[in-house]
Amino acid sequence: MPNRVLSVLILMIGFTLIWPGQGTMYANEHHAVVSKTDENKAFKRPTIDLAPSARAALLMDMDTGTVLFEKNADAPLPPASITKIMSLLLVMEALEKGQISLDDPVVASEHAASMGGSQIFLKAGETMTVRDLLKAAAIASANDATVALAEHTYGSEANFVERMNQRAKELGMTHTHFVNPTGLPAENHLTSARDIAIMSRELLKHEMILTFTGTYQDYLRQDTEKPFWLVNTNRLIRFYPGMDGLKTGYTSEARFGLSATAKRDGFRLIAVVLGEPDTKTRNREVTAMLDWGFAHYTNMVLYEKNTLLTWLQVEGGQHAFAPVYTGEKMSVLVEKGTPLEKPEVQLMLPKRIKAPLPKYAQVGTLRVNVADQSLESPLIVNTEIPKADLGTIIKRTLYRAMFFEEEKPPQINSHSGEEKRTDP
Repeated sequence: MPNRVLSVLILMIGFTLIWPGQGTMYANEHHAVVSKTDENKAFKRPTIDLAPSARAALLMDMDTGTVLFEKNADAPLPPASITKIMSLLLVMEALEKGQISLDDPVVASEHAASMGGSQIFLKAGETMTVRDLLKAAAIASANDATVALAEHTYGSEANFVERMNQRAKELGMTHTHFVNPTGLPAENHLTSARDIAIMSRELLKHEMILTFTGTYQDYLRQDTEKPFWLVNTNRLIRFYPGMDGLKTGYTSEARFGLSATAKRDGFRLIAVVLGEPDTKTRNREVTAMLDWGFAHYTNMVLYEKNTLLTWLQVEGGQHAFAPVYTGEKMSVLVEKGTPLEKPEVQLMLPKRIKAPLPKYAQVGTLRVNVADQSLESPLIVNTEIPKADLGTIIKRTLYRAMFFEEEKPPQINSHSGEEKRTDP
């Protein structure tokens, strides 16, 4: 190889190694769709109070977070066992991160075994898996199982409660303060109907939880002389079409509450009531809220989660291009019978990005304007992109030298809507 060509090759390799990536890369494992629906469009609201006996109530579309009905939604009230929605959320997030697993054995502490109220009568020193404790907490609202999960996940109940309050702040739950993970009566243990809907929506992003909350009955200790029968405290699971969660609550102070969720034809609603006088009234008013929502609204899915949208050039990466996916499902809320116009789609992405890229790195934002609504969702790279090794750099540099062009990304089928790509 002539010395001149060799010198050029060396210079090109060095240039590739030091060339800075353009744009900013954000890494975050948890992404939420940002909806600006309420700011842009006045949706039809009920003309009557759908929950006249409740102290507070709220009806929300799961996908967009749009509130369709509310009553005293920001009043701080005792939530009783609805508290366990946040406890279940922390456990599900720990499972997703690999901090714990469903098959982990958990040894019940004396403290966990001492819990009163709803329980599975854990004995101090008894071993049960995370999976079975989740069943107990989600189906039967077991306080002892919830505390055992809290201790296993964060080392102590106090650490767990501290994280509960941190997570509430992260989610924008501005009228919430937790004192324990169970909802047993405690001074200043308060939340609101809106905050309950917010944490319910976050929990529902972990769809595995529905295998527990949507189960009407199950058993624990099946291979023993005294199997324990679990029956869901939410009887609507059995009787309301599409209902598969989420959590009931009762104390003499809080009275009867419920955060319920149901899904029909891909459209999921969340209904929250607090301070109902009895279970019959609670179930009737939750049913009325959900019936009204399903009668007047539906959703149109624009993008499913993990939809491949484009490829992003990676400087100094083992792969020249990274596939860019939707971080969350994106749908638009529409009144039934309303035709949907063609959406305007923007991919807010840098021209290139620098390796390494961690798994689930957020690299941009998907913005959609449709039906007087503005929706945003993160764009992610759902696989790790390490730095290129020397062999890959040499091959790539030779390709550029020989063909005077960059490698090209694979082709992607066009998407619906008027799609534009712009730098953030």
